[in-house]
Amino acid sequence: MITSVLVDSNFYIDRARQGIDPFAELEAANSDWEMITCGMVMVEVLRGVKQARARERFTAAFSVMLYVPSNNTVWDRTWRLGWEMDRLGHVIPGADLVIAAHALQVGAAVLTADHHFHLVPRLKVLERLR
Repeated sequence: MITSVLVDSNFYIDRARQGIDPFAELEAANSDWEMITCGMVMVEVLRGVKQARARERFTAAFSVMLYVPSNNTVWDRTWRLGWEMDRLGHVIPGADLVIAAHALQVGAAVLTADHHFHLVPRLKVLERLR
């Protein structure tokens, strides 16, 4: 049973481009899941927000989510995962490896439209909220 979901940056970016509030959609989707984040997701999302009001809204919403911290264990998991995937012939972007390692660290699924995450062993991947 999935209890925590690390929402990938592409979810937020795609929704924002469509004029949809991604946080409202997450809140309405499934009260059984705890939506979590990590620094890499915040970097990828917030660096592209152009309007100050939107950036404040995103920052405020991220600030109340459970935050998976980076530590040496996560970074070791990241490089090892990259090494393993490379040997299997799957070159996964570094940012995706960081996000996957954070999710694996806390046993969370990743909500994403990015196919790279399906290649990661032991990672639960969700393509939609329902």
